[in-house]
Amino acid sequence: MKINTNFRRRDVLKITAAGTCAIAATPFSANATPQSVQAEIDNLTGGKAFEDDARVVLTLPEIAENGGTVPLTVSINSPMSSEDHIKAVHVYADGNPLPEVASYYLGPFNGKAELSLRIRLSKTQSVVAVAQTNTGETWIGRKQVKVTLGGCGG
Repeated sequence: MKINTNFRRRDVLKITAAGTCAIAATPFSANATPQSVQAEIDNLTGGKAFEDDARVVLTLPEIAENGGTVPLTVSINSPMSSEDHIKAVHVYADGNPLPEVASYYLGPFNGKAELSLRIRLSKTQSVVAVAQTNTGETWIGRKQVKVTLGGCGG
């Protein structure tokens, strides 16, 4: 049996394009879990145990009708002076393909420790914000968001 190894350039490009499209069309599964978010936080903080802190406020809708674009505001009660300020804010979601959503790095004279963004949530889940101070403290805020299909509560 003789195998034809005489491919034209055009044939190779077609096969490569088809394979690339098949890989790109494969959806990601939700790999993030509450445990993976906690592992990310432990890695960030060196494994110290932290309770939720009232100084970190997450403003999200309780029910998101469109999980593709959920508005989020993270406000941190900090003086933002050179001696006492928030140096980093990390946002996590425990039901998305990857646990980390965003990281922001702030300086002492940013005025106010507040950021606003829109995030994508694949299903009902908790959103966690971790604020790190320049003095080595870590503050955590959490909020549960119910993601519905068309606002029908499902």
